[in-house]
Parts: sequence; structure tokens; C-alpha cells
Amino acid sequence: MAVGARSGHDEPEDRPGSPVGGAENEDSEVGVDSGSGGRDQSGGPGGADRDGGPTKDDRAARNQRSFWKELPLLIGIALVLALLIKTFLVQAFSIPSESMQNTLLVGDRVLVDKLTPWFGSKPERGEVVVFHDPGGWLEGEPTPDPNVAQKFLSFIGLMPSANEKDLIKRVIAVGGDTVECKKGGPVMVNGKALSEKSYIYPGNTPCDDQPFGPINVPKDRIWVMGDHRQDSLDSRYHQNLKGGGTVSVDQVVGRAFTVVWPVNRWSWLGVPSTFDQPGINAAAALGPGALGFAGALPIVLRRRRKVSRRRTAG
Repeated sequence: MAVGARSGHDEPEDRPGSPVGGAENEDSEVGVDSGSGGRDQSGGPGGADRDGGPTKDDRAARNQRSFWKELPLLIGIALVLALLIKTFLVQAFSIPSESMQNTLLVGDRVLVDKLTPWFGSKPERGEVVVFHDPGGWLEGEPTPDPNVAQKFLSFIGLMPSANEKDLIKRVIAVGGDTVECKKGGPVMVNGKALSEKSYIYPGNTPCDDQPFGPINVPKDRIWVMGDHRQDSLDSRYHQNLKGGGTVSVDQVVGRAFTVVWPVNRWSWLGVPSTFDQPGINAAAALGPGALGFAGALPIVLRRRRKVSRRRTAG
């Protein structure tokens, strides 16, 4: 019986101050320590915060995953903005020929203002403009076959589309102007000679290769010429086509206002001072004035007749 009694007390007796179920509590303590990498619960490296929140490593991993999730959205927004800029603000164009030397060289990249035409602005004399082929100007010219990268760049507006046949020339006369050039002489706009030494190609003449005029430019149309006169198939050479060599302002993409590439060619494309000379707008301004005078003349004559009759009757 004594043995039986002792076998019932094989377990160590609980002692004052010792935890209840000591072995099990020791196991639970080890489990917590192993989960924390053998460190305390102070939120150190590899451990959880005291309140059970994510660690710094967890937050960093979550931020990285968030960035990759947002990247497609950022790219999409960038593409949309690029398309809006291309459509409404500015577009880059590459110079393919020598017709505008030395103002523009082959391979130059220019930015074209597409915003102001949306507000009713029209091309002015002296501006360099990009315009769509009015029809027949680029007939027979080969169409380039762009690669994938070029197609993408043209899609977002960093390169012109190979499918669009565009030209770049200088505006010489606008609607309502009279323009002409005789062999050995200067280009005349509304009776005023243009001084073109600052922009036409050195050694070129204003029009000896193709004299023209006088040409009365119709309303909402422009007469354009290249700065390299002896290497430019411009308005002079298309007088047999619809429009008589002039270009509709609706065909104008916009004004080229700066050269952006290559870097050593950075420059603004301003309007030469010869187009601001006094009197060049005289002919255009004469039209409304003459109409006003013609309309007022009958009224004045009628009034004079009434006054004369009153004097005779008196």
C-alpha cells in the first residue's frame, strides 16, 4: 500500500511561488522566443511590433509590391498626356529635305505649335509652317517604312507619322495679298520688296529659277516658299494644281517655333523683320477702307442734294 500511495505522488509537488503547470509554461515561453528570432518583443529587426503590427521589412515589401501594381497606371497616364499634348499643344517633326536650308538642316527636329490654331490664329507672313500635302505636291515621293520603335514614338508625338505626308515652308503671302517675283528681281508683296538675305540660302536668287506672278492670294490661303529657293518645289511649281499653288489654312498643322535637336542647333524660328516693314499691309487695309468710302458716298451726295433744294426753295 505504501508503494501504491507513493506512486500517486510521482509528480513534483507545487511549491509556493512556482507557476502552475511549470513544464507547459516553459514550452510556451520557448515557442514565443523562437518566433521572435531569440529577441524580445520590442519590435526589433525581424520581430513584430509590441502591438502586433507589421514590421519595417513587411512595410517595405508591401510598398514595393504597390509600386509595381501602380506602374502600369502611371505609364497609361503618361501615354494619355503625351497624346493630348501631341493633339492639342505641340508636336515634333523631322526635317527630311534641303528645301529650307540653311534655316533648317536635314535631320533637325522642330517643335510645332498646334495650340493657337484652335483659338482661330492663322499663319502670318514670315512664319515657318508645317502643312499637309494639299494634293499632288509629294506625288511620287517614297513613303518610309518605320520600325516598331519609330511607330511608337510617332504614336505619342515624339516623331511624325510616316503615313502623314507633310511639308515645311515659309509663309510669304497670306489671303488678300498680291505676290510676284520677276527674274533678276526681289519677291514683292503688296508692292513692297522683301529683303531676304537673312534667311535664303547663300548664293540663291529670290526666284530666277521660277519667276511668277502677280498672284492674288485667295482668302484663307497662303503662298509658301522654301528658303533654299533653287532646291524647293514650293508654291511656284504647283500653280497648275487646285488652288493655283496656294495652300488652305485648314491644311496647316501649325507654326514651327524652335529647333530642339541636335543640341548644338537649338534656336528660335522668328519672323524676319522684312515682313514687318511699313506699308506691306497697305493693300490689304485698302479693301475695307474703299468699301466704307463707297458706302458713304451715296449718303453724302443725297444729303447735299436735299440741302441744295432747300436753298433753292427758300
